[in-house]
Amino acid sequence: MNRAQRQFGEPSQFIRDKLQTRLNAMMIEFIQAAPFAVMATANDRGECDASPRGGQPGFVQVLDESRLLLPDMAGNRLFQSCENLETNAHAGLVFFVPGCGMTLRVNGRATVLPPGSAELEMLHAQVFDPDDRARALQGLLIEIEEAYLHCGRSLRFSRLWDTGQIRQNAATRSDSYWARRWTSAAGKT
Repeated sequence: MNRAQRQFGEPSQFIRDKLQTRLNAMMIEFIQAAPFAVMATANDRGECDASPRGGQPGFVQVLDESRLLLPDMAGNRLFQSCENLETNAHAGLVFFVPGCGMTLRVNGRATVLPPGSAELEMLHAQVFDPDDRARALQGLLIEIEEAYLHCGRSLRFSRLWDTGQIRQNAATRSDSYWARRWTSAAGKT
């Protein structure tokens, strides 16, 4: 038992039973419906990175109940997740389905598949608005150690899918708004 469990209580048996070591049919369906995930990694010193990943539903391929194939799309070229995986193969994924309050969490060991890998041949740029860089540079093979459906309290608390808030943000805090704020802030450092 960890410190927080000693202080605040242990999870119920129902919660413990949710933790699976492989994907069941419902989890596979959830991943196939998810157009967005966040991947967390950490290096051997425990320094963390969380990276958004997106594409058309099913962009993360379920190879079987124990393995996922995640495209590593061309992006900002920082490769922080891959750098972390060089010294610590553990990765965590949280899958989101728009409008759904639940998320699916998957934890496991990741292997970077370089260009030319047989598994990588199965990956295609499955994105909605492709640009000239929309291609998988390499792939990440995730060997699942733990998977579970996570309740939607945090999404309800944040009203992440509230359509009124989405419309307001689109009108007042669009991508261009944040890009201008970033450019302004970067110029002042």
